[in-house]
Amino acid sequence: MHIPDNYLSPSTCAAFGVVMIPVWKRTVAKVKKEITKKKMPMLGICSAFSFLIMMFNLPLPGGSTGHAVGAALIAILLGPYAATISVTIALVIQALFFSDGGILAIGANCFNMAFVMPFSAYYIYNFTRKMFRGKKGEKVAVLLAGYISLNLAAFCAAIEFGIQPILFKDATGAAMYCPYGLSAAIPSMVGSHLLVAGLIEAFVTLGVYSYVKKVDPNFIYQGSEVKSKPMYGLLIGMIVLCPIGLLATGTAWGEWAPEEVKDLVGFIPKGMEKGFNFNSIMPDYSMAGLSEAASYIISALAGVAIILIIFKILNSRRNRV
Repeated sequence: MHIPDNYLSPSTCAAFGVVMIPVWKRTVAKVKKEITKKKMPMLGICSAFSFLIMMFNLPLPGGSTGHAVGAALIAILLGPYAATISVTIALVIQALFFSDGGILAIGANCFNMAFVMPFSAYYIYNFTRKMFRGKKGEKVAVLLAGYISLNLAAFCAAIEFGIQPILFKDATGAAMYCPYGLSAAIPSMVGSHLLVAGLIEAFVTLGVYSYVKKVDPNFIYQGSEVKSKPMYGLLIGMIVLCPIGLLATGTAWGEWAPEEVKDLVGFIPKGMEKGFNFNSIMPDYSMAGLSEAASYIISALAGVAIILIIFKILNSRRNRV
């Protein structure tokens, strides 16, 4: 679901950037007000969790791949605004250091995964929990929040892809950016997420929520300071296991290299061919001279370290203000 650069027009990317600016501004203000100093470490842990869970690629119908995002879990645990800032930072780190998602497309990717997903999950969870009370109702609420919110994010991405060939064509009438219209983008994106990725998101959300509830029930029900050791243990376990994500073959829908697009549709859209290019330090979580598995683990360690350092700095600056 990470939209690369040159799949959306610059004007589309700019529009989503403009939309997200007030969201980020509101998010920062709400997090400063609602997230206490004791809860700030959990914010960093959640961002690192989102970063890591997106490295666990899974095969989807049609030969593509997908992954969970973790936004629903964070929204349930800490609220939608905290989820927005956590997932935003994870997405920015992925784009800047690992070329996972475009630099120009950060606004669109954040709109889908750091805005639509956490806010929809939060309200679905609260609405469902009121309808179905008790432990079973709580589980149903968590599952539905994860499943529906990921599919809503996938639907938004499909729309963004699908409007490109309608709005942006060259002199010959060929698509300049994403070559697939709505009739192809919506079934491809939404179908695979309805069938597989949404279910994975739902059960990952429930599994980790249940884990947090077991090791630290006071955090779930009373909002107390999180017990950090079990949570850091979860992150370490995910780092060690992250090479599992390499087992999924194929390319995620809408994340093909230009040469792959040519094989699929017979040409490289001019916007892709002559578009913006950014060279990250570890593109596709790879490092020269190292195996894929070793590169993946080092990338995971680096990403988590960067995220935790960012939140530590933010917390220390907040304390001085």
